[in-house]
Amino acid sequence: MRPTHILPALIERFFTERLMRQRHVSPHTIASYRDTFRLLFKFAQACLRKPPSSLDLCDLDAPLIAAFLEDLETQRSVSVRTRNLRLTAIRSFFRFTAFEEPAYAAHIQRVLAIPTKRYDKRLVQFLTRTEIEALLATPDRTTWLGRRDYALLLLAIQTGLRLSELTGLDRDSVQVGRGAHVRCLGKGRKERCTPLTTHTIATLKAWLQEPPRNGAHALFPNISGGRLSSDSVQHLLGKYVSTASACCSSLTRKRITPHVLRHSAAMELLHAGVDCSVIALWLGHESVETTQVYLHAHLALKEAALAKVKSSNGKPLGRYRAGDKLLEFLTAL
Repeated sequence: MRPTHILPALIERFFTERLMRQRHVSPHTIASYRDTFRLLFKFAQACLRKPPSSLDLCDLDAPLIAAFLEDLETQRSVSVRTRNLRLTAIRSFFRFTAFEEPAYAAHIQRVLAIPTKRYDKRLVQFLTRTEIEALLATPDRTTWLGRRDYALLLLAIQTGLRLSELTGLDRDSVQVGRGAHVRCLGKGRKERCTPLTTHTIATLKAWLQEPPRNGAHALFPNISGGRLSSDSVQHLLGKYVSTASACCSSLTRKRITPHVLRHSAAMELLHAGVDCSVIALWLGHESVETTQVYLHAHLALKEAALAKVKSSNGKPLGRYRAGDKLLEFLTAL
């Protein structure tokens, strides 16, 4: 006879065997999935009046999970994107369960059939060249903190490293000699090398010559020699943006986060005529499709495309009309 309460054992195996041992997912993914199931189990406990350790797999049915996702949006005011991320974690668990417990196939398929929600995709925020120069001019490079922050911001804008990649860099992650580059372990545990410009090389070379604080191994340590936290980087960026806004008013109209610096690096490459496939490799994107968002935000490219669709006499070309009746029918839908 099968045990009644198999859910706790499945959850434990999902995290320890599937995610950690087999897939070697990052700590960020573990934390995100963990938070999803903590929220789900608390919601189920409130609805079913059962403690999480007593829940059955059948308790987590499609109606309950759909209600949970609705509750996230209405009661916790999460975005549709966050709602979809929670659903992704749940789907991952049920796909794992489909192999572990095939007897629950019908139940699992009903959960997997819950669709993601569409949402409005806004144009990515990025800094213009004028805004980048205003931001980089702000740190006081006569001080240790100013030199550290200048090198950090310059490297972030030139390489487009993610925040976790940036704070995870060690001093030996940077090669400033021949073939200068920075090496990082990115999303999905993929290692990649990003080349450095002449100015960035000179800046990092000078920074590396300064004695490390308390024998720090981190490329950009805090005052005590430890690694900078994500909140620390966000704080220092906000401080410099606030100061730079005095001479560059357009910065006040943007919400600038460390990820915006990554977007800015991509837009700089796109503006220089670099192909999207190269930018995808540069940023460590899994797919070139992820990089397409920068094409939508690049107004100059759209203006160039508009110029190409004009006839030689300056008049726009007429709209193409299909002659075939079937095509006309489809076009009219």
